[in-house]
Amino acid sequence: MSNTADSSERPDYDQVIQDIADYVLDYRIDSVLALETARYCLIDTLGCALLALRFPECTKHLGPLVEGTVVPNGARVPGTRLCLDPVKAAWDIGCLIRWLDFNDTWLAAEWGHPSDNLGGILAVADHLSQLNLSLSKPPLRMRQVLEAMIKAHEIQGVIALDNAFNRVGLDHVLLVRVASTAVVTWLMGGNREQIMAALSHAWVDGSALRTYRQAPNAGSRKSWAAGDATSRAVRLADMAMRGEMGIPSVLTARQWGFYDVCFSKTNADQQLKPADKRQFDISRPYGSYVMENILFKIAFPAEFHAQTAVEAALQLHPRVNDGLEQIDTILIRTQESAIRIISKQGELNNPADRDHCLQYMVAVALAFGELTAEHYEDQFHRSHPVIDRLRARMQVVEEPRFSREYLEPDKRSIANAVQVHFNDGSSTDEVTIEYPLGHRRRRPEGIPLLEQKFATNLATRFPSARYRQIVELCRNQSELEATPVNEFMALFVI
Repeated sequence: MSNTADSSERPDYDQVIQDIADYVLDYRIDSVLALETARYCLIDTLGCALLALRFPECTKHLGPLVEGTVVPNGARVPGTRLCLDPVKAAWDIGCLIRWLDFNDTWLAAEWGHPSDNLGGILAVADHLSQLNLSLSKPPLRMRQVLEAMIKAHEIQGVIALDNAFNRVGLDHVLLVRVASTAVVTWLMGGNREQIMAALSHAWVDGSALRTYRQAPNAGSRKSWAAGDATSRAVRLADMAMRGEMGIPSVLTARQWGFYDVCFSKTNADQQLKPADKRQFDISRPYGSYVMENILFKIAFPAEFHAQTAVEAALQLHPRVNDGLEQIDTILIRTQESAIRIISKQGELNNPADRDHCLQYMVAVALAFGELTAEHYEDQFHRSHPVIDRLRARMQVVEEPRFSREYLEPDKRSIANAVQVHFNDGSSTDEVTIEYPLGHRRRRPEGIPLLEQKFATNLATRFPSARYRQIVELCRNQSELEATPVNEFMALFVI
């Protein structure tokens, strides 16, 4: 009789988990470019959060689970008077950051928004700083926040380079939970075992499905899913710091591990051959590459694969504005990823559906010469039937070169080309944009506009004296890095 009993011998932690823990604990951030870019990322992300406070569908989610809860040394939610426990504060900050789809982006085999991790980072750093002060210990400094951001960006982004979770139907917020868990446990003072234990629970949680990002089910969950993920990371980190045991082979365990259950070509066949199994391909060591090359959304809140298409459409607006009714065809040449994610036909049911529709974004830019968060709202859509008329005239096709150069490490372009054809047989020139305004190749052009975006968003929430105080601090790298986290967060309290 064959022995079918499983071995109960405790394995070592999976190498992926060990490598992340070692990176978080041991890697020294000495890249001036990464630290400077992290500062820009910090202000841009906070600005996006402040702007989201204008939207009731977002703010309805904010606040304590039990009204009237008082949290000594609680974490503040920027732009509000809320002071919450770090788990809920991370949720609220993360929700604000992501609501308008306006924060930074990383595009590779998997996509995502690494600044989503700032929800957990800020909540924990603010709480720990206030707690330390109450115990006559020094608070954390903003330099530690920037370093945590760089490391969270790196973990999420490097794993995303060659591992397409979307191909097996999983959502990228899984990587937010993993990256946030690692750096938040580190901020809490976790040792190697505690960081690995927390990470193992982040993986064993599995992943949300991409259902809520894809037609026909796209909806507002995509605007709070990252807040949920970074909040869960804070909870898992706290459990690990209390001594909760880890799950060492959570990725590689035969039949029950993440690879077999969630990341296989088929999870129905329990007799998987090695060639049929998927494991993560980590193609470069963790460092500061992702932060140095992060993509900013500067000009408009639009899913990033559409950024260059919108920019092209804005250039065409003066040419077509007086002849919208004479348009016969709008040809959009794009990358394969854009077709798979945001090319949609038919009715669009909510703002989250519209800001992930390539055709909708191009139509608004062509017709109105701008694209803002308000353009996705129901009332605007209902009031302007021209948008859907233009969408009906669009043809979206893949350009193989765009798809190829999208993945080339030395390019990482996100190209789109737009051309408008009229009923009389005439047409506009085709406008091709290879790299969006927020790309590293366009930093000299983009950074002044990024700073202006931050200032504009600040002005929606704070009086002029506070506005100037925040802007001046955030312009000074060394002064910002030396600022205690609790003092920085206090500047954002209404």
